[in-house]
Amino acid sequence: MSQLSFLCIATFFKGHEFMRTCKELGNTVYLLTDQKLAQAEWPHEAIAEMFYLPSPSNAPQDLDRMIVGLAHAMRSRRIDRVVALDDFDVEKGALIRETFRIDGMGQTTSRYFRDKLAMRTRAAAAGIRVPAFSPLFHDETITTFLQTTEAPWLIKPRSEASATGIRKVHSLEEAWSVIHSLGDSRHQYLIEQFKPGKVYHVDSLSVEGRSVFSRVSQYLATPMEVAHGGGVFRTSTLPIDSLETTALRQLNDQVLEAFGMRYSASHSEYIRGDHDGELYFLETASRVGGAHIAEMVEAASGVNLWREWAKLETAMALKEHYVPPVDQPSHAGLIVSLARQQWPDLSGFTEPEIYWRMNKEHHVGLIVRSDDRERIQYLLDDYMRRIYQEFHASAPVPEKPTN
Repeated sequence: MSQLSFLCIATFFKGHEFMRTCKELGNTVYLLTDQKLAQAEWPHEAIAEMFYLPSPSNAPQDLDRMIVGLAHAMRSRRIDRVVALDDFDVEKGALIRETFRIDGMGQTTSRYFRDKLAMRTRAAAAGIRVPAFSPLFHDETITTFLQTTEAPWLIKPRSEASATGIRKVHSLEEAWSVIHSLGDSRHQYLIEQFKPGKVYHVDSLSVEGRSVFSRVSQYLATPMEVAHGGGVFRTSTLPIDSLETTALRQLNDQVLEAFGMRYSASHSEYIRGDHDGELYFLETASRVGGAHIAEMVEAASGVNLWREWAKLETAMALKEHYVPPVDQPSHAGLIVSLARQQWPDLSGFTEPEIYWRMNKEHHVGLIVRSDDRERIQYLLDDYMRRIYQEFHASAPVPEKPTN
């Protein structure tokens, strides 16, 4: 069988290059998306047919309807592979694979790439450092945790993405006040100790739990800092031969192997704690990094993670050897901010290192590329100053994800 049928799930507007590459490789592509994205500018030239989910679409009855609808669709359409293109679609993809016995990540393994409590318990069991944490099930256990660890702490949703829904608390009383406010939803959260440090992300393509391509980068302002402090998001790639890069790649491989990653793209985050200088695992996801990190990785390496992920999935489905991409090592940095203007005018940014410009309402963003990492750092610092002066706006972190 040389032609495959891929069901791509994307309830956020993303994954265009994945679908285009799937089609170029001779595959049939179906897209399952949110009804409210029906009129979005999807790559229709690559999509054979689209199916729609109600909005929102995570209630048990909605998932039941999804399965029944797909069962009807599959009477006349073959589906060989299911690929979730965003965090919020991972559970849907796993449920579909389990129900229809389609090869790929099942529901137990998918929890390690979606549920922050499952991530932490599995990493700790595998001997990987994680910040001190506790589930919110048992009152006495929670109180003991608060009494035996230092403030502040973060109360986090187990299954949200980025900084959505995170609360920082500074005392036992404040922690319990927030926990009580969660009501019957508190089991869907965890609490962990907050320690400052340098935060990194590793963006990888993996086969059998080992990365065959990865780029390591450091957040200059983390998503949480931006969401809660109203700052400007910045990140830049690390030198590929540095000791820090080597240590993070090794740790990333340990995490992916412990979590049962067979093959996929992944985006994982780590912190080197200021208090002890050690690396700690924070979280991971079985998808390409968001917030235009994929474009920054491409600027630094020449590797488009969306396209390569499609090639990897196709090769694995056909039981063929996957040939990883060749890294063309350079340096790149990304800066993104909300903007006061509806359509910010970026014509004043004229530096030859500019690789990419954001074109989105009320946003400003740039990617710069250079063989000189110090030049990247200088530009990111200069652009941050200019963006604060000319464009920057801030908004409160959402309680619920938005498309």
